[in-house]
Amino acid sequence: MSATALAIAMRPPSSAASPTGRAHCPLGSLRRRTAVVKAVGRTRIHRLIEEEGVVLMPGCYDALSAAIVQKSGFSVGFISGYAVSASLLGKPDFGLLTAPEMAETARFVCAAAPLIPIIVDADTGGGNALNVQRTVKDLIAAGAAGCFLEDQAWPKRCGHMRGKQVISAEEHAAKIASARDVIGDSDFFLVARTDARATSAKSGLSDAISRANLYMEAGADACFVEAPRDDDELREIGRRTEGYRVCNMLEGGVTPLHTPQELKAMGFHLIVHPLTTLYASARALIDILKVLKEAGTTRDQLYELATFEEFNKLIGLESWFELESRYSKLKSSVEV
Repeated sequence: MSATALAIAMRPPSSAASPTGRAHCPLGSLRRRTAVVKAVGRTRIHRLIEEEGVVLMPGCYDALSAAIVQKSGFSVGFISGYAVSASLLGKPDFGLLTAPEMAETARFVCAAAPLIPIIVDADTGGGNALNVQRTVKDLIAAGAAGCFLEDQAWPKRCGHMRGKQVISAEEHAAKIASARDVIGDSDFFLVARTDARATSAKSGLSDAISRANLYMEAGADACFVEAPRDDDELREIGRRTEGYRVCNMLEGGVTPLHTPQELKAMGFHLIVHPLTTLYASARALIDILKVLKEAGTTRDQLYELATFEEFNKLIGLESWFELESRYSKLKSSVEV
């Protein structure tokens, strides 16, 4: 821990204003404790960043999409709340999905892609700092390798939608510290997200950067400033925020699309494509169902579908036949 960080950690609660005009967050003892945890704990995500420099995380929203992400050779996957709200509920990302529903989805996803770490969108954590601890425990039990926790006011909504509000920076910092405490030495990577950029065209970015740095002090492994508007804002985030940085690439969103290497040059380490698979699946469904509705058959568009054999290979059918044969032989030998 640096001298500056130690001084911040040891500083008693004070009503003195911070540079952002807010009272300092009373997280002294929590910061001391989380600094020790962060020093000794190295997660799979930390190692991936160190090995690869920049890590690309495609989104998945159910067991099948997760299995495809793993089979496609990606080193990590991401479960998007937007995508799960759409796929599980058929509803928009408008605060309708609950933390237990996301934890249940995470269990299926992690079981379907056991060879890669999965990071989960935990939205606001399900409530206050105490609710956050239960949410994080549930995600760890589900097999997740990390989560995003955001500072939106509930009901939250997609980071690229209008009408967002945020809670106080100090309240969210306490939630990050609470999450860090319950993580302990688990292999679990904590990303602190701020949506403050959208709250003001004039001061939103500066506020978001200040928040991101406060959340890193509180115990996050990486920070995520959601929805920067242009490359200048991306570069400013890369210059002024501390630690590992996450960038969100959302097709049709407000942030310009870039390759991982381009974003690495701007200072980012984890690149999320949360909705690429969802949008691709939706487009494929719309197109083939239109054909089926109009023609009554797909015989002239079979090239647009996976074949029976391809799909069975994708979901590992032969391995189940092999298991069935193995145990059938064992049963026969026991009966003899």
